[in-house]
Amino acid sequence: MKPAFWHKLDLWARWSTPFGLTVVLLIVGVIPLHVPGFGVVVPWLPLMAVYHWAIYRPELLPAYAVFIIGVLEDILSGLPIGVNAVIFLLIYGGVLSQRRFFVGKSFNILWLCFALVASGASAANWLLVSLWNATMLMPHTLFFQFLTTVGLYPVLAWILMRWQHTFLREE
Repeated sequence: MKPAFWHKLDLWARWSTPFGLTVVLLIVGVIPLHVPGFGVVVPWLPLMAVYHWAIYRPELLPAYAVFIIGVLEDILSGLPIGVNAVIFLLIYGGVLSQRRFFVGKSFNILWLCFALVASGASAANWLLVSLWNATMLMPHTLFFQFLTTVGLYPVLAWILMRWQHTFLREE
């Protein structure tokens, strides 16, 4: 085996981690914990990761990967196929189009913007699922999920930023 092979393997492993970490977060978010009422307020972990990677390293999480993550989220959470894929792609595209604004901003600004993005994503999720089921769903469950998502964002953002600085340095 040549050293070039190991170097390429190392680069591939590093560069595939945003997708892998987002999938791990997705799985963590759908694991049944058998805690009464927790399924209603589980934070939307993949949304946080999509937002983060769209700002800091969009080349490591391309649109097709975001689509795959959305479809996996739909399959594992039991939502109609495509709901989260559409929402994640809209969020990804919107954040990517405003990336110049986000880069270099303080964490508080990024958190506020995430809260706005998450509220739009929650509203879109509610609307799409309500249309699919042809009935108005009760929005309170999505509101509590929104609150836990926004509340947990600083912790996950810190973890993703540490990961990025440790393993994904520009080379």
